[in-house]
Amino acid sequence: MKEFILDGNNFHDLEGFYAEIDKLLTKDLSWKTGHNLDAFNDLLRGGFGVHEYEEPIIIKWTNYEKSKKNLGNETVLTLLEIFLDCDNSGHSCKLELFN
Repeated sequence: MKEFILDGNNFHDLEGFYAEIDKLLTKDLSWKTGHNLDAFNDLLRGGFGVHEYEEPIIIKWTNYEKSKKNLGNETVLTLLEIFLDCDNSGHSCKLELFN
């Protein structure tokens, strides 16, 4: 599985999180992705130049506690639900958290 490092030191708010996810999971797009929860879910599914559509991936979220503090518990819980595909939307993402 392809692995990606999401570093909590690289963002301080939700908009920064979306920008960082864009950097990790997209490449050579001629258009900009949306910066919202639905677009984030779509990026995890793949097909945006970095990993194939529905290809399983691993995200290693470093400096997670810092992100949790900056984004707030409610926002982080929502992001975790999307990472872990709690609504069975169709992506396969393994998430590892590191402080």
